Amino acid sequence: MRVALHTKVRPDRITDYEAAHREVPAELTAAIRAAGATSWTIWRSGTDLFHLLECEDYPRLLAQLERLPANVAWQARMAELLDVVHDYSRGGVDAGLPVVWELP
Repeated sequence: MRVALHTKVRPDRITDYEAAHREVPAELTAAIRAAGATSWTIWRSGTDLFHLLECEDYPRLLAQLERLPANVAWQARMAELLDVVHDYSRGGVDAGLPVVWELP
């Protein structure tokens, strides 16, 4: 399944956000893959962040990562950089953007 997410980085923290993503802990990326993700891309336009995540089962992925120490630490770090609360506490599986159109 594909899940699109929208978050916002704080205007004064863009550099920090991008630097953090150049150094995502290997333990976290391994856990994300083990939870069923096959890809995750983030684009930035100004302060808007658009994520496209491909995974087997998004609710299961969130559940598996929710209490993982590496993810808890990462989410705390991201909370300092984001204006919009990440999907874990903003509706979880319902935080995804609705599909409006797809090329048939």
